[in-house]
Amino acid sequence: MEPLILDAQDCRLLQQLQQDSTLTNQQLAERVGMSASPCWRRIRALEEQGVIQGYGARLDRRRLGWGVLAFIRIKIDSHSDDEARAFEDAIRTLDPVIACYSIAGDADFLLQVVAESLDTYTDFAMTVVRRLPRIKEMQTTFVLKEIKPLQGLPLLGS
Repeated sequence: MEPLILDAQDCRLLQQLQQDSTLTNQQLAERVGMSASPCWRRIRALEEQGVIQGYGARLDRRRLGWGVLAFIRIKIDSHSDDEARAFEDAIRTLDPVIACYSIAGDADFLLQVVAESLDTYTDFAMTVVRRLPRIKEMQTTFVLKEIKPLQGLPLLGS
């Protein structure tokens, strides 16, 4: 997929929306030095082009009871398209898995997982993840401290 070329105004709009997606169009326009109508048209164009895929809130996992954040590296024993797709479909149904990536290197998948406690993580890992089809190996890394959690994407533009 070819990246879109964003101008400085688009980048300012996107930076503001990543910081606060609850801004009204008028507030957003004021923050980036535009009038409301051109601001609205640019936002709609960015939505239609798929740059803006939705709006949401950043939540504090600890305040919601998710005290454990872990990454699980998984190797599967078959690399056929059907087996990989079956694994991906199974992962999509697991609520504690908040992100999953197909990766290069010595593992096939990287899962980002939340749990209430080490005990609930252990139960989930041993009774759910380890029993997924074709799991050859899994390795967990626990997050001790979040230094720079995802807050938004850097923007390439003029």
